[in-house]
Amino acid sequence: MPGIDLSKYQHDHSFGQDAKRSGESRTLIVIVITAVMMVVEISTGIAFGSMALLADGMHMASHALALGINYFAYIYARRHAHDPRFSFGTGKVNALGGFSGAILLALFAIMMAWESVERLIHPTEIAFNSAIIVAIIGLVVNGGSVFILGGDHHHDHGDGHDHHHGHSHSHCDHNHSAHEHQHHHDHNLRSAYLHVLADALTSVTAIIALLAAKYFGWIWMDPLMGIVGSLLVAKWSVGLLKQTSRTLLDHQAPEAVVSSVRHKIEADGHSHITDLHVWSIAPNRYAVIATVLSERPESADCYRARLLNNQLAHITIEARTL
Repeated sequence: MPGIDLSKYQHDHSFGQDAKRSGESRTLIVIVITAVMMVVEISTGIAFGSMALLADGMHMASHALALGINYFAYIYARRHAHDPRFSFGTGKVNALGGFSGAILLALFAIMMAWESVERLIHPTEIAFNSAIIVAIIGLVVNGGSVFILGGDHHHDHGDGHDHHHGHSHSHCDHNHSAHEHQHHHDHNLRSAYLHVLADALTSVTAIIALLAAKYFGWIWMDPLMGIVGSLLVAKWSVGLLKQTSRTLLDHQAPEAVVSSVRHKIEADGHSHITDLHVWSIAPNRYAVIATVLSERPESADCYRARLLNNQLAHITIEARTL
């Protein structure tokens, strides 16, 4: 359309994914710690002929690989945030990284259970002192990693880059809070956190079992604690798989978010939503498509203005007359 500036009605679809997340740096730190510990354990295991050290070193290697996948997800999402091939940005790469990590957690749980059952049936001789030292070192390293990652229990204050279709300059009812304080769910960080937490749990259960076996002769405690640990890791894995698969499969947003959208649109008493889709496109970012029916509908810009906040990053409204 010659002579008309359309730029103010357009926006990109990065939705803040081009910004570096705090979880990215923390994950890299933990990868370095895990890799160093892996090299030390494998090299000393080979040098001193300790199978316990060698086995724990290989265990560390598997988790370094899993954490590497989480870190790659952060890098990929950030570097491709403005790639037009991604219709709603790269926010779901975060969920994909978490989903991949959850699958690796499940495999880790199966391996733990398999090895534990095998040792329960066929007990093996344990070098208690060496094994306890390895477990204590592992606990210190993994405990530090758990502290660094800190899970995903932090809050999102918004990135200041929320965009919406259209710019309303009419006298609309802006009954919204522009900066809602929301809980942040970083599935990729959650995956990395659960991996190091699983390692820390393994170290704790190993110390308890080894002490019981050394001082009370309860050899069966070692494989039993392994089975208990594998069940807990499997539970974490299933929970993370459920969370991430909802995002990857465009599951409807949490009821609180959907109800808020419906309430704000229908608050005038004469507008009624006949079709509503709210789904996650990035951590704590949702897209909205709604069809509104009314005897005296307002403009789409007015309806959008009611919804503006840090969570709803992409809003499309179709207003129809009864």
